[in-house]
Amino acid sequence: MSEILQNPSTKPGLQLLTPEVVPGLLARLRLTRLLGRFPPRPIWAAFMFINGFLTIAILAGVAELSGTPFIFPSLGPTAILFFFTPLSPPASPRHTILGHAIGIACGYGSLVAFGLHHAPPALQTGVTSPRVMAAALSLALTGALMILLKAAHPPAGATTLIISLGIITRPFYLLVIEIAVALLTLQAIVINRLAGVDYPLWARREAQDG
Repeated sequence: MSEILQNPSTKPGLQLLTPEVVPGLLARLRLTRLLGRFPPRPIWAAFMFINGFLTIAILAGVAELSGTPFIFPSLGPTAILFFFTPLSPPASPRHTILGHAIGIACGYGSLVAFGLHHAPPALQTGVTSPRVMAAALSLALTGALMILLKAAHPPAGATTLIISLGIITRPFYLLVIEIAVALLTLQAIVINRLAGVDYPLWARREAQDG
């Protein structure tokens, strides 16, 4: 299991991978000679840079080939959680997949509630009173349900607003969004475990009851 940096100045529950993850990753890739040339922390930063680039680039490539919104803004913060605080509960596969699913459902449900599911996006029509109410309701419902279902994943708040603001509304595309989340989660499992991180396949044992 990787070492965890416990900084007294940080809030409880914030767990950052230390550069100790670097030797495990480099050993698996047979690149340990790099440790003799560079300090661990810049290599750790490079780990974050490369993984963030690759994961989003892969999804963007799929989006271009399929002509679907396989890449959307809230995947960015999800990727940051996966590779910067992978051992925190919100970064677990369970919280990620359920959190975005909640955001999608609440966003679309709010559109339907205010008759906006066939309306142009707010970027075209401007922000009207029904749009304000749909956006507010979607975020409120998303936050409440994530608490009730014990599946807090902050980037899902962006997902629900993307939908309630009318940027992505087609039901098929909403399914594509959740598939993209699942694919990104699968990449996080593979990459973090390759790096020697004790990343869960679903949820961390101590977080399952929390």
